[in-house]
Amino acid sequence: MNEYHISSLIVHAAADQIESVKTSIESFEGTEIPASSEAGKLIVVVETNNRAQLLDLFDQIKALPGVLAATLVFHQVENEEPESAM
Repeated sequence: MNEYHISSLIVHAAADQIESVKTSIESFEGTEIPASSEAGKLIVVVETNNRAQLLDLFDQIKALPGVLAATLVFHQVENEEPESAM
């Protein structure tokens, strides 16, 4: 069975560094920023194949220069059954 993790984060970045933070987050595989504000708030959607990848990515985002805070607000795990061979 394959796991598929879908999560969303609220990231608060320094307003004067918002563009560099957005560029850095978007460079990570499996990330998307569907909304942001000029005040430095970002909604980040993360899709990973396992919990370890999610936690690693979350730690990388929190450690980015200009990130003041990152909070996990949603996490869902889908279990996919492998397709049977025909």
